[in-house]
Amino acid sequence: MATSENESKDTITVYQERLDELDATLASKMDRWSVPALRTAVGVVFIWFGALKILGVSPAGDLVASTVYVLPPEFFVPVLGVWEVIIGICLLYPPLTRVGLLLLALQLPGTFLPMVLLPEVVYTTFPYGLTVEGQYIVKNLVIIAGALVLGSTVRDEPVSA
Repeated sequence: MATSENESKDTITVYQERLDELDATLASKMDRWSVPALRTAVGVVFIWFGALKILGVSPAGDLVASTVYVLPPEFFVPVLGVWEVIIGICLLYPPLTRVGLLLLALQLPGTFLPMVLLPEVVYTTFPYGLTVEGQYIVKNLVIIAGALVLGSTVRDEPVSA
């Protein structure tokens, strides 16, 4: 009977060791690829969303136009689009990460303005029920977190001459 228990414990130990090895391998791969994947994802999102604004086909164009009413939307929305494309390009090219993060830091606070200026567009039930537009805005919290991660890597990157 004792032999059966020892074999069972040994089998469990073997499985635990295999799972630990698999876990270590996966964590190592994630450590290697997480920042490049984040850099690519955020860069592509900014280029894509910016291009939609430049082309005049962004679903957020009306929201932007309603929020920034001091400038004509036919001017401001495409300019914002160009700004976003530049952010995306800077984030995709590591030597320009700092520039991209600066442009992003200047742009992102404005993305939350509709929550204050247009609550009827953003909330179904204030302060927790969000419309699709509200969800679109709140997702910027993830972009802020991603920017913080990318910002934490700038001292690791070689400085271009």
